[in-house]
Amino acid sequence: MYAIIETGGKQYRVKEGDTLFVEKLEVEEGEKVELSKVLLISNDDGVKVGKPYIDGAKVEATALEHGKGKKIIVFKYKPKKNYRKKQGHRQPYTKIKIEKIVG
Repeated sequence: MYAIIETGGKQYRVKEGDTLFVEKLEVEEGEKVELSKVLLISNDDGVKVGKPYIDGAKVEATALEHGKGKKIIVFKYKPKKNYRKKQGHRQPYTKIKIEKIVG
């Protein structure tokens, strides 16, 4: 059984027991998270597809930890004009573990 969920503007294919990194969620570590934007559920009965989301479906997860991703260097320059700009960025994330798919 698996589901496709949407969180943080991205879509993820998840099944029970998976751990994944999503855009930062405003929850404490160890707290339960309920993801209600379920686009598709596939199980033994078949496939349910939402329009755009499935009513009454949800995915229950636990927030394991918060952190920042690897540093990305943004370097802009214009040739022959002595314009250089260097900037770094680390994207915050939340690591979650999928506990249960309800739908």
